[in-house]
Amino acid sequence: MATPSDDKDQGQFDAPFLAALLESQKRAVDSVAACAEAIERAAETISDRLRAGGRLVYIGAGSSGLIALQDGAELPGTFGLDIERIVFLIAGGMAEIARIDSAAEDDIGGASADIAALGPMERDIVIAISASGSTPYTLARAKAARERGASVIALANRAASPLLHIADHPILLDSGAEALHGSTRLAAGTAQKCALGLLSTMANARLGHVFRGHMVNVRPENEKLRRRAVHIIASVAGVDEDAASASLGRAKGDVKCAIVIASGAATREQAQDMIHQAGGHVGAALARLHPGAASF
Repeated sequence: MATPSDDKDQGQFDAPFLAALLESQKRAVDSVAACAEAIERAAETISDRLRAGGRLVYIGAGSSGLIALQDGAELPGTFGLDIERIVFLIAGGMAEIARIDSAAEDDIGGASADIAALGPMERDIVIAISASGSTPYTLARAKAARERGASVIALANRAASPLLHIADHPILLDSGAEALHGSTRLAAGTAQKCALGLLSTMANARLGHVFRGHMVNVRPENEKLRRRAVHIIASVAGVDEDAASASLGRAKGDVKCAIVIASGAATREQAQDMIHQAGGHVGAALARLHPGAASF
């Protein structure tokens, strides 16, 4: 495997090393594709537990913890998931998240207290991430959560690792050797980021937060997101942006509700009722609104 040459002049382009880095990224994505069925089953469990009122709990340390934090932090804005239903257990804590506390990865002493503080976990779903699959912080908390009734999804890049062994949904991301020896932020990190994105997106799609490739539960909390919401309503309902904007106003910012209003619902209450009866799925709500129309 190509590595940077020690005798190269500073700033000289190292094409073989760059090619090796790029190849490792391709291999990482391929490793996720090999887990498609396991990811789909795990995503189904996430959606089932969230639908039942459970929480989504991310556990990780080091680079894996940062990747987990990114995935979970994006869910409220993208899919409208309540932030109160997302929990992060990141080694070293959240106060100075940009400073990775390497020593905290070995912390197993606080595992029981961390998990006990979350209360009953019978409806919760845990995603535990560790490249080695043996990070003490992550493994201890995943075990404790499972003992309290949580369902555990494990993402690890090493076969037969302890984290995969204790999980209800073990997902092995066989991303191979790193181009930069000893660093898991490259191939392993890319595989983790890709897998987490698939898991959370598939789960939210099953909850009805995705329709025809649109984020129909997005929260229009700033001007950019409001423009996006108007575009989504116009595209799905087949109306112009003025009508879409008016519907969003009548729906008090609820994009799903606005789509149903723009499609013909007489009132916000009627639209909400249809969406509720459809289990949160816009397509099913539109089918109730126009029962004779082509399939939604």
